Amino acid sequence: MKKYLSLLVLLGALAFVAMTLLPAKNPGAYDVNAFGRLPVLANGRIKPFDTIARSSLLQFQGRQSVTRPDGHRITPSEWLLDVTFHSDLANEYQTFEITHPDLLALFGLAAEDGAGGKRFSFSQLGPKLNELERQARLAEPVESAQRTTFQRAVLQLYENLIHYQRLRNALVAPNREDFLGDLIKMQDKLPAGIAAVHAKQAGQKFDEAAVASMTEMGEQFMVMSESTNLLVIPADNGEVTGWKTTGNALLETFQRGNVPPDALAYAGLARAWRLGQPDKFNELLRLFRASLATRYSPQLAKSDAEARFNSIAPFYSSMTLYAFAFFLAVISWLVWPDTLGRSAFWLTLIAWVLATAGIAARMWLEGRPPVTNLYSSALFVGWVAVAFCLGLEYFYRNAVGSVAAGVIGFATLIIGHYLSLSGDTLEMMRAVLDSNFWLATHVVTVTAGYGATAVAGFLALIYVFRGLFTRSLDKATADALARMVYGIICFATLFSFVGTVLGGIWADQSWGRFWGWDPKENGALIIVLWNAIILHARWGGMIKQRGLMSLAIFGNVVTAWSWFGVNMLGVGLHSYGFTESAFFWLVLFVTSQLVAIAIANLPLAKWRSFQANA
Repeated sequence: MKKYLSLLVLLGALAFVAMTLLPAKNPGAYDVNAFGRLPVLANGRIKPFDTIARSSLLQFQGRQSVTRPDGHRITPSEWLLDVTFHSDLANEYQTFEITHPDLLALFGLAAEDGAGGKRFSFSQLGPKLNELERQARLAEPVESAQRTTFQRAVLQLYENLIHYQRLRNALVAPNREDFLGDLIKMQDKLPAGIAAVHAKQAGQKFDEAAVASMTEMGEQFMVMSESTNLLVIPADNGEVTGWKTTGNALLETFQRGNVPPDALAYAGLARAWRLGQPDKFNELLRLFRASLATRYSPQLAKSDAEARFNSIAPFYSSMTLYAFAFFLAVISWLVWPDTLGRSAFWLTLIAWVLATAGIAARMWLEGRPPVTNLYSSALFVGWVAVAFCLGLEYFYRNAVGSVAAGVIGFATLIIGHYLSLSGDTLEMMRAVLDSNFWLATHVVTVTAGYGATAVAGFLALIYVFRGLFTRSLDKATADALARMVYGIICFATLFSFVGTVLGGIWADQSWGRFWGWDPKENGALIIVLWNAIILHARWGGMIKQRGLMSLAIFGNVVTAWSWFGVNMLGVGLHSYGFTESAFFWLVLFVTSQLVAIAIANLPLAKWRSFQANA
């Protein structure tokens, strides 16, 4: 068993990855996956409805799964179909997360009224929406950093409910039982209705019923137009510009003289979905996609690829493999070091390759270098750090690299998951950042410096905890860890320095000054200075191994502050706004690193194993 364990672990990991690559099956007779691949223009880019559904659910409740009141679990695309085509059902789904007790009291709700003690339905919130809006209006003028937890909870829920209303009004009128029938009737009566409106405007005798019908439909279309920002009706000429909301496209009916075919297609899908007609739904969807393919074949192919990417979820799979690799590597320090260490290495390598494929797919979908926002920086910092760890493990073969890779890879992907809760992670770039050259040079270089500094810090943590709590830190292992930390800090110093200089050049081109003491600029400088301090202290003989490790651990604090802390200040050109939850975890992390530094400086008599050269 021991002889074949590494092979079995490798095959098991490959089988796990292969299962995630299998095409997702439709949960029932409806081809909901094909609907999820339909393109929509939102927030400046074309994306599939599947992305709209998943990012909306993450924003609303922090997860992508939805359970109906009858206990049946549905996919994100099924949920979106119900929201857009059968909103009276979707209003009963408990998908809005509320945890603040005062906000629950505002709605007259208790935790036990919600699914999981924290998720509630639109219908449950409906009676108090006016009061929520009033509270939101009071909270909006308050500076982000000065808002109370209640005010932040109010604004978050208010934003979520507005987004939900945009989804409801995106495709069809939510209050119409048979929107397709309404559109067909309007199409038949359109010439007479337009003539009656013109007659009324000219002061001539007119058909009051025809005018009333046109006015009613126009008002409905206007509400749809003003209640959503999803551009779902493509332009006729195949251009990316010119896409419209359904409401705007239908308002143009009165000038064009006919209802847009794409609006009729969505209305037909709505009827088939509401009436339980999967055959008609699937056939209409097939014809609609074929029509889109004649005008938007490249965009449709990319939309299909993004929906496939969402289904595969490479970063979730990678996170799982990192966790298993970490545990195998730690156990290898106790038993079967060669076998389990090799198994951990292979798991880490597969997880890293999977993350690499995920980052490459994001680059292709976005048409950008790997780092464009805080979410992608978490992915890339972890990717760089794990690459270093794999190199260390390849040369030293002591499972230290695998342990560090497991921790850093898992932690950065967890951070990425929580950063994804704010919405679409493939967002459009701000104008000042819209430069692939600088994104590929400054951002990638300085982020690599972040990742290297973090690797050195986590290797130092391994040194400290193995030395104090186990007997596995012999002199050879300690020396090897010291060489690892020193080499990586050298790399981190180079890359963080070059990246900071490149950032200054970019700033000069963008804002007309090389350096302005912006908080983010200061954070980058702090990393350079701290790595330089570590190197000078070692070269000057001011520190030995434990001193090196203590300074490297504090490098984690510097990295966390420069990476996240300065973005949470709410000031500066790089600010993403104060976030209480992020601030709490940042403080907790910094505290843990300070505790580790204190542990590292305990008297040698407290250390259970290695003491020489410490």
